Amino acid sequence: AANPVAGVRIIGGRFRGRRIQYSGDIRTRPMKDRLREAIFNLVGPSINGKHVLDLFAGTGALALEALGRGAARATLIEIHFPTATIIRQNAALLGVEGQTQVVAADTFIWCEQHLINPLAAKPSTPKEQSRPGPGTPWAVFCSPPYEFYASRREDMLGLIGGLIGAAPAESLVVVEADARFDFALLPQAEGWRVRSYPPAQVGIFRKP
Repeated sequence: AANPVAGVRIIGGRFRGRRIQYSGDIRTRPMKDRLREAIFNLVGPSINGKHVLDLFAGTGALALEALGRGAARATLIEIHFPTATIIRQNAALLGVEGQTQVVAADTFIWCEQHLINPLAAKPSTPKEQSRPGPGTPWAVFCSPPYEFYASRREDMLGLIGGLIGAAPAESLVVVEADARFDFALLPQAEGWRVRSYPPAQVGIFRKP
């Protein structure tokens, strides 16, 4: 496993200025500070009380910052086991391990089994609180490797569409992509608010 390095700064909320570790692994692409700040400026206080779902979590900075800005709980899905371990350490460092569930799993499979088609999942045990409670609005952060929009395009469109369909009312879905991605391909295309932050772009969907 890569040695953890302190390289990601929380930029707002009650953890503002705190630094968290990440693996330094080339598979983990830390989101630029200015992009994370822009996302939270767009989301605003609507993060309050929501259950955050940080998909392709990487550093976990989005979910951890969201908790510091008023989110109720967070589930982080990260396929790389050593990276998931570091996220757990960061949650403990910030004192929010009781509000977080870090799952080392494939995002596509986990979301299909637990969110999009939960009938296929085993019932949650009291200890396992990774799935949001019934009716609790979600704040989904979807920040995959950019190449997935080409190499796994249908999977990505299916994932995002499935999440929109399954999410309770008043949920948020935030998607980061590179400039090549056409947000008009997404379900309910007219409902997306898209902003460009070269080389990235961000789309936000608010479910009525």
